[in-house]
Amino acid sequence: MAGALRLILGDQLMRSLASLKDLDAKNDHILMVEVAEEANYVKHHKQKLVMVFSAMRHFAEGLKKDGLPIHYVSLEDPANSGSFSGEVERAIARFKPSRIIVTEPGEWRVRHMMDAWSTAYGVPVEIRDDDRFFAKREDFADWAEGRKELRMEFFYRVMRKKSGLLMQGDQPEGGRWNFDAENRKALSAKERLPNRKRYAPDHITEEVMAMVSRRFADHPGRLESFGWPVTRDDACDALDHFIDTCLPRFGDVQDAMKSGEPFLFHALLAPALNCGLLVAHEVCTAAERAYHEGHAPLNAVEGFIRQILGWREYVRGFYWLKMPDYAQSNALSADRPLPDFYWTGDTDMNCLKQCVNDTMDNAYAHHIQRLMVLGNFALLAGIRPSELEAWFLAVYADAYEWVELPNVHGMALYADGGMLASKPYAASGSYVNRMSDYCKTCRYDPKTTQFEIMCPMTYLYWSFLYRNTSVLYLNNRLLIPYRALDSMAEERRSGLLAATDRFLAALESGGDKKGSVARKPA
Repeated sequence: MAGALRLILGDQLMRSLASLKDLDAKNDHILMVEVAEEANYVKHHKQKLVMVFSAMRHFAEGLKKDGLPIHYVSLEDPANSGSFSGEVERAIARFKPSRIIVTEPGEWRVRHMMDAWSTAYGVPVEIRDDDRFFAKREDFADWAEGRKELRMEFFYRVMRKKSGLLMQGDQPEGGRWNFDAENRKALSAKERLPNRKRYAPDHITEEVMAMVSRRFADHPGRLESFGWPVTRDDACDALDHFIDTCLPRFGDVQDAMKSGEPFLFHALLAPALNCGLLVAHEVCTAAERAYHEGHAPLNAVEGFIRQILGWREYVRGFYWLKMPDYAQSNALSADRPLPDFYWTGDTDMNCLKQCVNDTMDNAYAHHIQRLMVLGNFALLAGIRPSELEAWFLAVYADAYEWVELPNVHGMALYADGGMLASKPYAASGSYVNRMSDYCKTCRYDPKTTQFEIMCPMTYLYWSFLYRNTSVLYLNNRLLIPYRALDSMAEERRSGLLAATDRFLAALESGGDKKGSVARKPA
């Protein structure tokens, strides 16, 4: 009897995967493939490629040791067609399966591809729900139906009640749904930072690193500091390390930034979570347990759980609800090319230099670095959404389109005109100065009124508001800054706009790759 062909994708590395639950080990065939098409559709960070390919190979080795019928196609297999569809077609010719079983992919383009397989190959295709999330896609769609605004906070409350996490009956633990106001402290210079656990490459990972170095030499990022978990055991150990060592302080300083310290108290679990080595429920349950055992305070635990149960679930539902047209919007008509320094870190703006270098060193930057430095600058400078989105998708180990696109398009760039965020997350240099030590060693001054040495974030901020008055002026959450802009002396407003014009002209000209127009005296 012909069995089923069960395809496992590189971000579905969990034994409890829906497409494996009724596996017939005698007749079925499990297919895993490394394909060039997926590695190259954006120039993925070298560490991201190493993590995914190594995790896939470790997962396949585990299946093989357990005697399961795994057929694994490596990237360098001479017969590798280079695409999912090509490898499925080759597997059909070899195994002649009665049907194909897959768990729904995370990206719309891959789902669209899979929907064509049955007709193309004459084999039934069963696409199962990805049950590693708390909510089904249909749950989000039902919640969204009829709502004028799709705000995460209200969906999060529904998910808290549904999951029972941090609940006392039908009321939130501590009497409040959200402790975000307590999670915005700057980092003290005396703060003792934890030693973060990293995982040395084993022989499988070393082989993958050599392959990536050979085949993807022109991709961004550095491999020397690779230390991401690539096995289920190491991912669970990383979860334990975060809960034991970092979670108690995570809440207070989760928005802080510090030069040369990319990890601070952050979880570093998203790469493992998004490729399937961990599942959302176990991560949230571990954090909740830490609170009930008195190990971590409520503001830290609630803030962490909100990132997963709230934001992660929300952006997935939002993505599937709005695709495929969502990525085409550009509400602020932003059309400036992405500056070179997003790839090189070669800029005199120290905040951007630090965040880009952290990204290239680790395929990681935490959420405030991404939103309020890298995203904020792009928003203020009017960077073309598609270019910044491709950059984010390429450079972060946890980036898959379902989570990256809503975060960048809607949250960071407000390119959807407010479908996702209630206001643009725009900020001047004073925000970066308040939440980091970046400005202390920067050539620019976030406090001065002298245009020649002023932080570019500051004049870009006011110019952003001025430039987008017709779109943003009536936004209730921007009343205060627009009142300030309206009451500003004409001489100062003109000076801010002129400084912006000079900066952006230098940025676009290519004559100054650093995006610098003046320097603070040494």
